[in-house]
Amino acid sequence: MTNGPTSSHGSSQSVDLGDPQLNQRVGAGVAAVEELLRTEITQGEDFVHEKALYLAEAGGKRFRPVMALLASEYGPEPGSARVVKAATSVEMVHVATLYHDDVMDEAERRRGVESANSRWGNSVAILAGDALLAHASRLMGQLDTHTVEHFAETFQTLVTGQMRETIGAGEANAIEHYRAVIEEKTAVLIASAGYLGAYHSGAAPEHAQALKRIGSAVGMIFQIVDDIIDIFSDPEESGKTPGTDLREGVFTLPVLYALEDDSPAGEQLRELLTGPLEDDATVERAIDLLRQSAGREKALDDVRYYLDQVDTELGRLPDNSATTALRQLATYTVKRVG
Repeated sequence: MTNGPTSSHGSSQSVDLGDPQLNQRVGAGVAAVEELLRTEITQGEDFVHEKALYLAEAGGKRFRPVMALLASEYGPEPGSARVVKAATSVEMVHVATLYHDDVMDEAERRRGVESANSRWGNSVAILAGDALLAHASRLMGQLDTHTVEHFAETFQTLVTGQMRETIGAGEANAIEHYRAVIEEKTAVLIASAGYLGAYHSGAAPEHAQALKRIGSAVGMIFQIVDDIIDIFSDPEESGKTPGTDLREGVFTLPVLYALEDDSPAGEQLRELLTGPLEDDATVERAIDLLRQSAGREKALDDVRYYLDQVDTELGRLPDNSATTALRQLATYTVKRVG
């Protein structure tokens, strides 16, 4: 299971948000985030910032900064310097978690390049992530104490999610455990981006809270959709090798639902999925059984549930071009499943 929406195929500056002026404002905001990101990280010793810049410059859609910039449209100062600083802080924390995740997962690739831990070893990768957290903390300190407190709570949630995933479900319900992990590991930073973008643009507190809840729901949608695509997508369309999570012994939502299936396919899956799947034939067999199960449809039911949450919260906001863009963003994510 990945740590939320990432990509090595360009930045969100090129995403059409449905309004030319909004596209221009958000594009300019993302460019300002990119500039501040590099300016901030390159402070200090070369041997530190070379490593800290590695994944920050390896691609990614900058989805969290885009979320912050869209949320800032609900205040009197959209895309302000404070919004850019907050958006940059969120992105730095996100990239820091990627370094740490790759060490824990023993990942070999990230964003289309060799992972930092593969290139320099675990110790350097962890320290590169720590360097990014230091830079993010400095930017937050330049904003206000409320932002620092907010991020302390956010980071505590991130650590809780990583710890929860590492320890495993134990006696807890596996599906509830999965939802808790992705809410804590993925959704919380997108929620934070929505909240801080609104807060630092001067938006009304009730609008900032609604955008926080929208960010969380969108994060849940993104992760579940990614997990569905990992199993059921056409590799020529998605560019992904089906069953990557299965090969790593990671059971995501569609698999967990399929394992509960009271059907021949569910029974065979329970016999087959006792750990990581090491050979292609077994992975293909598992995917075939998953297609016969109700796992995909039940996971999509969860996606629709979070999509309804987005619609409910958008109804609390003024009807402007950002509201339309956020609605399109959520529905587009669902359409990626095909």
